[in-house]
Amino acid sequence: MRYSQDHKANTHQRIVKEASGLFRRDGIGATGLQPLMKSLGLTHGGFYAHFSSKNDLVEKALQHAAGEVDGLCAELFSQPQPLHAFIDAYLSDWHLNSPHEGCPLPTMSSEMAQQGQASATTDYVIDARLKQIQATLEGPDADDQSVVIFATLVGALVLARAAESTELKEKILNATRDVLKQAAVEA
Repeated sequence: MRYSQDHKANTHQRIVKEASGLFRRDGIGATGLQPLMKSLGLTHGGFYAHFSSKNDLVEKALQHAAGEVDGLCAELFSQPQPLHAFIDAYLSDWHLNSPHEGCPLPTMSSEMAQQGQASATTDYVIDARLKQIQATLEGPDADDQSVVIFATLVGALVLARAAESTELKEKILNATRDVLKQAAVEA
């Protein structure tokens, strides 16, 4: 049975969207192709009609996640205190407990680095956030400050997600949020 081009494009997008959420929630290695396809009511063999490899899917899923995060960040950085809004959202309970909807870096970047999968999309996500953060800062070291702020946010979220204790999770998020907001000098 032949499907229309629209059907194939829609199926492709469904796979990318589902994989994007699973890769962010569970990690790349823990997300198998067979369970992914089965969760969408598709066969494992059908995967290769859409993607040349799992790495191809990882890149497309990362692009999808980047698009979602760009929209959220555009809203945050339009707030009266944009850096504070971004810090609050990044270190929120929602972001802690909803990795499938948030920034892909805390889950996906370490796996991609370990597997030697450098990605222009990862560079794009990092650069986009650094530019948004830097635009809120004053002074000659704003570029360096933006790197430290973003690296601290990603690291704090990774640690909080790894902690078992709710109290420790909250301590990591709250302390990081408070220190970063006190240290940031917004324009």
